[in-house]
Amino acid sequence: MNHKNYVISKIQNIDKENIRFTNHANIRITQRQLNKDEIIENIINPFRLKYAILEEQGKFDCYFEYSKTQCHKYVIKIENNIIVITVIKINRRWQIIAEKKILKGYKNV
Repeated sequence: MNHKNYVISKIQNIDKENIRFTNHANIRITQRQLNKDEIIENIINPFRLKYAILEEQGKFDCYFEYSKTQCHKYVIKIENNIIVITVIKINRRWQIIAEKKILKGYKNV
């Protein structure tokens, strides 16, 4: 199930200062040559957010669309603040990956 609207409603009240990155996320940002400010901007202003898939209680896989072949996937945990657990840069057709995860979630219910 796509929890996009739920995630957007939760992050509307979050400030930049309330976004935290795990050590793992910081390492991946460097390895994958991503810009931390761009990640924060995507979270604060989620107009690129296409899919948000619930993995566990409060933990979401979020897909931010740049084009049909490029997106950023952030695994975030929403509590009183937002914790970015990891970031992935996807450079291929990514929609099928997200749609399969959504369908898999429906089957588990």
